[in-house]
Amino acid sequence: QVRLVESGGGLVQPGGSLKLSCAASGSILSLIHMGWYRQAPGKQRELVAAFINSGTTNYADSVAGRFTISRDNAKNTLYLQMSRLKPEDTAVYYCSAGWRVAVPDYWGQGTQVTVSS
Repeated sequence: QVRLVESGGGLVQPGGSLKLSCAASGSILSLIHMGWYRQAPGKQRELVAAFINSGTTNYADSVAGRFTISRDNAKNTLYLQMSRLKPEDTAVYYCSAGWRVAVPDYWGQGTQVTVSS
């Protein structure tokens, strides 16, 4: 069992930046999938960025070039650096992890990101 806890959300103006963190309860070294999803009001949860395996990353077209996913295996932590934020980035952001490629087995509780002036 892996427990995930997100932090770093908040209110930011358009064009600003935020960095989300996801702390895992155990070692993330052997996890195949680690990623970030988001869900806006009235919309389905969507993939934002993920590690496909230990080194390869995948980004949604809407965030490519603005968001960067990274991980620190020594700290068992996943990050999402978000830059040039837009109002349409407003959503609850969830951290996910799993034992198979692109398959989330575990979810965090979510952290709210609001982009507004």
